Amino acid sequence: MEPVLCLDVGSTWTKGALIGQDGSLLGTAQHRTTPPEVMNGIAAVAAAVGGDPATALVCSSAGGGLRLAVVGQERMVSAEAGYRVALSAGAKVVHVAAGELDGAGVRALRESRPDVLLLVGGTDGGETRVLLHNAHRIAANRLRCPVVLAGNVHAGQEALATLHATKRTVVPTDNVLPDVGELAPGPARRAIREVFLQHVIGGKGLSRGPRFRRMVRAVTPDAVLRGVSRLAATSATDEDSPGAVLVVDVGGATSDVYSAVSTVDDDTPRRTVGLPADRRTVEGDLGMRWSAPGVVAEAVAERLLADGEEGPLAEAAAFRAADVGWIPEAAQDIAIDARLASLAAVVALRRHLRLVEGRMGPKGAGLLVLSGGVFRHASSSTLDIVREVLAGDSVLRPILRQARVTVDTDYVLAPAGLLADAALTDAADHLLRTRLIP
Repeated sequence: MEPVLCLDVGSTWTKGALIGQDGSLLGTAQHRTTPPEVMNGIAAVAAAVGGDPATALVCSSAGGGLRLAVVGQERMVSAEAGYRVALSAGAKVVHVAAGELDGAGVRALRESRPDVLLLVGGTDGGETRVLLHNAHRIAANRLRCPVVLAGNVHAGQEALATLHATKRTVVPTDNVLPDVGELAPGPARRAIREVFLQHVIGGKGLSRGPRFRRMVRAVTPDAVLRGVSRLAATSATDEDSPGAVLVVDVGGATSDVYSAVSTVDDDTPRRTVGLPADRRTVEGDLGMRWSAPGVVAEAVAERLLADGEEGPLAEAAAFRAADVGWIPEAAQDIAIDARLASLAAVVALRRHLRLVEGRMGPKGAGLLVLSGGVFRHASSSTLDIVREVLAGDSVLRPILRQARVTVDTDYVLAPAGLLADAALTDAADHLLRTRLIP
């Protein structure tokens, strides 16, 4: 059988991996993403590894990924519903509004530039006024992004008719809050994924024709999360091996953290009491270039810096933010990059663990995967320093006390997720076992 070409089309780089049917890694390549015609970069990567782009499995976060805004009834409930939906739908929540939208609220919503709007409000059989008011407000204003309608089903048809009257793309689905205290994010997650693939990816100005849109099967973070979930199952080979997996991916603008404690589908009730769902968090203020100043600011807030370190590190971070294409060559500059990466990873992991209430199972995380160019290209001595910083952190120490640490050198998490989604789970598991489990 022919090998499988897996492609991850990002805003900066298009990465490819050629995977044998048995899960062996036959080759990797990358090429700068080539908007306004990303198919050129795809063709270059395919040629470099000898794969067939016509049959490729493709994920993408190009054009800034998936930006999600949430409009609901009560702020805490709306925010929680939005984050629950976003965390495994490959989305980043860029705005949360609660209550009846007014003029200022609509302007703030527009300014957040969402790709998809999640409209929620009310339990089934409960209050309908806020949901209907907001549907009318959205219909009457210049907010043209697709709407996923996931509120009170008793007001759903009227809200749907109101939005459809202005020729908007609306996808109705089950209520994310069917009863008081009960969150059911699964249907909305699926709807948002479908909206992204059908309506958003084609509007990012990435390709002149429909071919690229038809190729993309998943948002990249969604594919990675699926890969992380498979990795958790693959690493849990016996009762003495903790199955929980943490992945921290430090990029130029954001740092993403993924965690998985099982391979049970997100929407299936878990029998293991106290374990969180597979999750992803996005830290938009933590990165190696655009967001480097945010790393220093948050490190100061978390009291992670040594005496006298703040000034020089802040100056170095500002330089990196001003020249995002800069690549360090001197040993001192490489060391500063490693320090920023370590701090970004610590802060991002701390935030993620607060969200999941620190629960990684009774033994903590069994495996910590470092991802991103700064780790991929680091020397072994630099990686040893990063490991020491993470293991020595007072907050992370209890979670990472038994964790094996590895680096996703070949960027195989997204390909593994794509393989699993294509029902090639044996190949996905073999790829992960041979490339990420030390």
